[in-house]
Amino acid sequence: MSKQPIQTTEAPSAIGPYSQAVRTGDVIYTSGQIGLDPASGEMAEGLEKQAHQVMKNVKAVLAAADCEMNDVVKAMIFMQNMDDFVTVNEIYASYFEEPYPARSAVEVSRMPKGALVEVEVIAKKK
Repeated sequence: MSKQPIQTTEAPSAIGPYSQAVRTGDVIYTSGQIGLDPASGEMAEGLEKQAHQVMKNVKAVLAAADCEMNDVVKAMIFMQNMDDFVTVNEIYASYFEEPYPARSAVEVSRMPKGALVEVEVIAKKK
């Protein structure tokens, strides 16, 4: 099965040798999205603004793959501090409807550009 890269200017450009997402068959795998504003290239300030920007970036990458947030079957959330879980969880939940995707949430020591939160997803195109 071939893989097709997904690219959009509505989400931050890759800051390394990777694609924003890859489609193989009817499955889309996104790279981790952090709180970078795609227009300015600047990191959103503070946890809440970063979390919203992350989800907007995920949504934009999925849209470039002709998918929506409700096509997401699995999400992985990385946080610099697990004490931020409640806030990130509330923001994350506002971008989905039931049935929610399967999900993992873990604390990590560092992320690119000093990000406080990063999200990657797997979606299945209808």
